[in-house]
Amino acid sequence: MRSRAARVARLAGADRTARRNAWLAAVLALVAGTLNSVGFVAVSVYTSHMTGITASIADQLVRGSLGLVVIGVEALASFVLGAMTCALVFNWGRRRGLRGKFANVLLLEAVLVLAFGGLADQLVWEHRGHVFVVVLCFTMGLQNATITKVSDAQIRTTHVTGMVTDIGIELGKHLYRSRMPGEPPVRADLRKLGMLAGLVTLFLLGGVLGAAGYLTLGFQVLIVPALVLFAVAVPPVLTDLRRR
Repeated sequence: MRSRAARVARLAGADRTARRNAWLAAVLALVAGTLNSVGFVAVSVYTSHMTGITASIADQLVRGSLGLVVIGVEALASFVLGAMTCALVFNWGRRRGLRGKFANVLLLEAVLVLAFGGLADQLVWEHRGHVFVVVLCFTMGLQNATITKVSDAQIRTTHVTGMVTDIGIELGKHLYRSRMPGEPPVRADLRKLGMLAGLVTLFLLGGVLGAAGYLTLGFQVLIVPALVLFAVAVPPVLTDLRRR
């Protein structure tokens, strides 16, 4: 039990390994699937799918549905702002040599998700859907940029298209049989393939849990992923506070 707690405490720490990156990505993929599904069930917007959002903006411009164009622009801008915020918080911590340079961003995400999960159902404003889209897309941008920084752009947790593409590439390499003597064999990275398949599965599982939870509990279902983020983010931040 203690060893498990220690592993969780190191997930968002400054010392990175491929294994630790994969475990952190697994946690964040589950969280991303949950948030994305809650966003769609609540306001019919996939808040992590910027390709679809951008295509939707173009479609609705041609159709003249300016209200939907506004929502799309809000979603896109919020996602970008979330990624920008990640860079600002991360570089602030990196320049100060903090152990929690990654954890600080996840802690910010945890606070946002917790506050949103606890308060969103109380919002009765006529245009509250805009608020939901902005907050959820900002959170997704924040999270996707975090795992990008952690893994040196090797892993994404909200970009399933990229993960499925990489799965196809590795499967193709695994099936390829060279008929040219003397040429080096083409080898698939089976560890990467397993990790990607696991991330897609966890994103899907998070989506199921998010949709079912929202239909049962409303936005309060987001309190659970918020607590998961707190569990991962708090230990490195506490380490920095003790050092100071």
